Amino acid sequence: MRLSLGRSGRRRLALVGVGVVAVASAALLPVLPAFAATSCSVTYTPSPWTESPGVGGFSANLTLNNTGDAWTSWTLRFTLPSGQSLTQGWSGNWTASGTAVTVTNASFNGSVPTGGSTGIGFNGRWTGSFSAPTSFSVNGVTCGGTPPPPTTTPPRTTPPATTPPATTPPATTPPVTTPPPTTPPPCTTNCPAHVDNPYAGAKGYVNPEWKAKADAEPGGSRISNTSTGVWLDRIAAIAGTPGTSMGLREHLNAALAQAQTSGGQPVVAEFVIYDLPNRDCSALASNGELLIAQDGLNRYKNEYITPIANIMADPAYRSLRIVTVIEVDSLPNLVTNLSFAKCAEAQSTGAYVQGVQFALNKLHAIPNVYTYVDAAHSGWLGWDSNFDPAVNIWATTVQGTTAGFASVDGFITDTANTTPVAEPFLTNPDLNINGQPVRSSNFFQWNPFLDESHFGAMLYTKLVAKGFSPNIGILIDTSRNGWGGPNRPTAVSTSTDLNTFVDQSRIDKRPSRGNWCNPSGAGMGIRPVASPAAHFDAYVWIKPPGESDGSSTLIPNNEGKGFDRMCDPTYGGNALNNNQPTNALPNAPISGGWFPAQFQQLMANAFPPLS
Repeated sequence: MRLSLGRSGRRRLALVGVGVVAVASAALLPVLPAFAATSCSVTYTPSPWTESPGVGGFSANLTLNNTGDAWTSWTLRFTLPSGQSLTQGWSGNWTASGTAVTVTNASFNGSVPTGGSTGIGFNGRWTGSFSAPTSFSVNGVTCGGTPPPPTTTPPRTTPPATTPPATTPPATTPPVTTPPPTTPPPCTTNCPAHVDNPYAGAKGYVNPEWKAKADAEPGGSRISNTSTGVWLDRIAAIAGTPGTSMGLREHLNAALAQAQTSGGQPVVAEFVIYDLPNRDCSALASNGELLIAQDGLNRYKNEYITPIANIMADPAYRSLRIVTVIEVDSLPNLVTNLSFAKCAEAQSTGAYVQGVQFALNKLHAIPNVYTYVDAAHSGWLGWDSNFDPAVNIWATTVQGTTAGFASVDGFITDTANTTPVAEPFLTNPDLNINGQPVRSSNFFQWNPFLDESHFGAMLYTKLVAKGFSPNIGILIDTSRNGWGGPNRPTAVSTSTDLNTFVDQSRIDKRPSRGNWCNPSGAGMGIRPVASPAAHFDAYVWIKPPGESDGSSTLIPNNEGKGFDRMCDPTYGGNALNNNQPTNALPNAPISGGWFPAQFQQLMANAFPPLS
């Protein structure tokens, strides 16, 4: 369920200026009849960084604007400047021969109407000095013109409808294949208010099933009345199994019953929407039941999302505040893990993007449902080379929904992970120890974000800059990131050796931030609380403590979940976790299974400590 650092190795990242290159609409050229009225412009927005003198990387967003007749498919071609190379792209099929780049449309964005546009992007490397491409063509027609310097405004002769202002994110048009929402009609009478922060003034729903398991553990009653998320991780979870597991409607009915004794406080119930086809595409422990190649996207829409939305839209539940966490680990995989076949398939088919858009369309239409999109965590996306492309994918995906940016209430980080909210003795990533900054240590690997609070704050800033509402909120899953117990440092190290200083000062005691499966030494974190800081809607317990991340040995099951060596305590690791031991707990069941040893350790290492 938890993934890798995404970018391995140590990198010095110094973000330089972001330029916008606008290429004017081309005159019509005599070409094949199918493209006789093709006309285009391209907006090219690069974000380069320097790793060492004359060497660096970059991300680039491109908006293809159709200023001619409608396209049913498109092929974009351009040439990178000398010294640049393509490493990966998204929202299209990317190939490169030297510096010559060709991109064909994905299945979901080939149709672009007259006046419409579509957004794509890629990551690359540069040597020497950084500059932008100067010419683009679509379907064989040159979108010619010389781009202005990155900091200038596009020429006044550029048609205003084809070049967005430099101060706003490039506009995108939803793919015509994006299905319209089919949820029940919006509420018209006795409608609940859709508040800015659903957690403010509310009481959290206590899952009776998790409470019973916690109460059965020695000492578990100290924590069993805590609100935790309910994971709808397969189609069968919607209905549940009579006498064995509660379904969605049973949970909502239980939440209504709890509201009767809440003293007038609204009850907020949290559900994880987690069944995309090719789910958890770069790992095995939480592989899902649906496959793209087996009509998985249609099944996801019709057999999973639609029934969930129909139940949540029942007027009986209007008094509840229903929070949905949208598809953990999905869109971030399209940034860092396209070398994995299942991730590449999700990217090339658009299944993740279309699935998330469909879920947002359906769920946002219900007034008392709140949508929070998963945003991975700082140890995965903290580098600029990962962070900026991820923000771009979130923005273009959400812009493609029926309601656009309004379809999202916020984002959630650290879901089912253990990165601390704060590192109390490591507050400055650029603090020098014997001439070396803290972030250059073996543990942080040049990642500028040492904890989730700083990552979440920057996430908010970047999202608002892309066009999201200033009212969006950030959640942090604190269910297992407390790192208390006897091994928790009580003071900053006095060592002058960088790695010793970091290892003695950090509360996160994993051998590597790439370790995600049942990490030994973790503890329950800050209990759920609303509005803990500016722009943070809440700290929440989305991953119920005591539920396994994955099996430590091969365990056959009927849920599609595989065996991942990152859950094996005897495995020595690989490049994804800096070749460090997994430090996973032994004797673990499959993901979601109850794991008493983990629950006991999480209680013992809780911080703040349990009373």
